[in-house]
Amino acid sequence: MADDIIVTPTQKRPPVWLIAISILIPTSFAMLATSATNVAIPHIAGYFGSTIDEANWVITSYMIANACLILMTGWLENFMGRKNFLKVFISIFTVGSLICAVAPNLNYMVLGRLIQGIGGGPMMPISQAILLESFPFEKRGFAMSLFGLAVMVFSILGPSFGGFIVDNSAWQWIYYINIPIGIISVILVHCNIPELEIRKKIEKIDFPGMISLVIWLLTMQVVLDKGQQYNWFDCAWISWLSGISACAMAFFIVWELECKHALINLRIFKDKNFFIGTILGSSVNIIIYVTILLLPQFLQNMMGYTAMLSGFSLAPRVISCVIMLLIIGPLMNVVDNRFLISSGFFFLGLSTIMFMNLNLSVSFAYVAIPNIIMGIGVILVFIPVSSLVLGTLPKTELSNGASLHSLCKCVATAFVISMSSTLVARHAQMHQVYLVRHLSNFNLIFQQKFAALVHTFMGSASSVFAQHKANAYFYKQLVQQSRLMAFVDVFELFALLAFILIPYAFALKVNIKNRREN
Repeated sequence: MADDIIVTPTQKRPPVWLIAISILIPTSFAMLATSATNVAIPHIAGYFGSTIDEANWVITSYMIANACLILMTGWLENFMGRKNFLKVFISIFTVGSLICAVAPNLNYMVLGRLIQGIGGGPMMPISQAILLESFPFEKRGFAMSLFGLAVMVFSILGPSFGGFIVDNSAWQWIYYINIPIGIISVILVHCNIPELEIRKKIEKIDFPGMISLVIWLLTMQVVLDKGQQYNWFDCAWISWLSGISACAMAFFIVWELECKHALINLRIFKDKNFFIGTILGSSVNIIIYVTILLLPQFLQNMMGYTAMLSGFSLAPRVISCVIMLLIIGPLMNVVDNRFLISSGFFFLGLSTIMFMNLNLSVSFAYVAIPNIIMGIGVILVFIPVSSLVLGTLPKTELSNGASLHSLCKCVATAFVISMSSTLVARHAQMHQVYLVRHLSNFNLIFQQKFAALVHTFMGSASSVFAQHKANAYFYKQLVQQSRLMAFVDVFELFALLAFILIPYAFALKVNIKNRREN
């Protein structure tokens, strides 16, 4: 066993606050760049003269590279050493940002986002592992508060930041800003991040595991991204890619369980806290990102909000998140963390239920109140789960566990976001079928409204044109109401998910102070 371990000579460790700053700066801006790009897609499509579907590859390429590298974090950290690993991947992220900023066409933009995803993928799991390792047990709540600030707050802030940039300047500044931050981060990592004291010796590269992982995630993301556009399994190539993805996933799981030099240790799912914590962490990610996706869509497409204003609609969530981050650390030391998690899911469910009352005349303040409540729920769930999910793992498995936990959240979020978009489209069609029955000549109320509208339009047009215009008006109202009801259906579904998960928090172990060291 001694031959499989590399021991780093004892080194002077810098203060924990300096370690935290050095790792959280690149992590924060990786999260910010991810969500800020979403609101800039229409502007990117217009700049390159492409369709929205083509421009969506800017998001897809990042997610594919990000997911692949997330799972390789633990393996690469052991292979390269922590300090070299961080400097290389922060540099890759910075180069990707530069390519995105100066891209002359969409193909170069997609390439830049792919490179950016490779560099940004490991940031979230490695920062979580470093913070848990650097801070003493009694300050783990504070450590995870800092992690939540970098991951959750900056992800939620992304749409507001991106909306402000694209409405007041060029969208390229979303990427230009990462270049000086990347250079500063490399210097901070070199000076302040300590090397791993003990790491596994890597003798062989798990090529079958890497290849099957890339095939699985690449085909899965293409299916999720293009499925609704091509009507899912009615399209032959979508069906083929789905089959390839399923086979690659099955091969990857079996191979990683049986391979001696596996890319990832899947057997850590036997740990109860890790298994349940991953389910809860994935679920809170799903609820957060579905609302981040659907709410700006509703506000921009149906309420006529600008990109900046729709992004600012999420700002109240950031404010409540920051306030909760200030108090969650001390709260975790005096209150059962399982109670905090269950309370958080209650607030998430309550806020999502409030989104079910949206209509086409709601005020900005009405949208802000559920976001404030959701910010409270996000921190109540995210911080305790982040602390407990890795708390019972050996120190040598922290990076491995953090990367696997992040991958599960990434895959679950990508899958559910795609399904939520499909549900909105399909439910809108379903409600349209039901509502169109009321637009009938046998409906007296419709006849009266139609006649009054025709009479209004006849003031400036012929009777035939007025009738056509009235028909178009009622059809527009039909489509809007159908889509509104579809959004409400999806919010209702995720509110139910939050309430169902409330009792599952009590299956976690909270007494983990005496964590295993090997």
